[in-house]
Amino acid sequence: MVEERIPLGEISINAKYSLQDKPVILLLHFSGGNLHMWEGILPLLEQDYSIIAPDLRGHGRSDKPESGYHIDEMAEDMYQVLRHLQVDKCHVVGSSMGAQVAVSLAAAHPELVLSLVCEGALYNEFGQYGIFNGTAEEVEQRKAQLRAELEEWKEPGYASVESYVAEQRAELTAEGLWNDYFCAFYTHSLDQHQGGKYSSCYPHRVRIEYIMKYWELSFEHYYQNIQCPVLFLPSEAECNDERVLSSMNAFAELLDSYEIAKIPDSLHAYVWMQLPVKAGQAVRDFLTQQR
Repeated sequence: MVEERIPLGEISINAKYSLQDKPVILLLHFSGGNLHMWEGILPLLEQDYSIIAPDLRGHGRSDKPESGYHIDEMAEDMYQVLRHLQVDKCHVVGSSMGAQVAVSLAAAHPELVLSLVCEGALYNEFGQYGIFNGTAEEVEQRKAQLRAELEEWKEPGYASVESYVAEQRAELTAEGLWNDYFCAFYTHSLDQHQGGKYSSCYPHRVRIEYIMKYWELSFEHYYQNIQCPVLFLPSEAECNDERVLSSMNAFAELLDSYEIAKIPDSLHAYVWMQLPVKAGQAVRDFLTQQR
């Protein structure tokens, strides 16, 4: 696969891709993620599909402008990436924030998206179909509390990539999760700054803007404009949450065609590294039906 920075006017997007005479899959990572999270499922897809795996703006090796972190803006980036690569139709697989960007792309450009896998974008944070139930005053109080917590959080620094990976390895090993795919992901999760220190490739200012705009999203407005088949891929915890299920089912009713796949023991966002064979097979099974 080729990895390069794709110019989009004022910014550039880093992407890894292999384009051949095969159907195209666009892989969109979660908030704080990078394109290396997909390494475990690529062997399951590359034989039959061309692959495009970008770092979304504000992430990985892509540019990190001062603003532009609404999912609609990130979806427009992906539209421009596809135009640059001369892709006029593709399947899209999104994880968490990547799924949110995917539904925005599919709603804005229904002629472009052949099918959609949503491991995320299953519910709103607030409002109708929201996880938080409360009065308008309670919602604003909750947002204020979350905003204060976001602003107080201090971004950690690390002396080396190795020390950061060792910290993540210790935590995930204790949970029985660590494997080579998590290692690849975390190895590519830091930037080096002046003075030699390392910190996340996902700056805290980017996180804050994305999250605060995410709070205002109403995914039903996107789903009602999606014309392609959709696979919902909820995690184990989401499958056991009645509010999530109620919201996901409401969104599904807005679609002409959908499926729901449940992967036992799956973790939200991490499933692609945690259980790549099962997650990749769920994608393959769904895409096979779209041929």
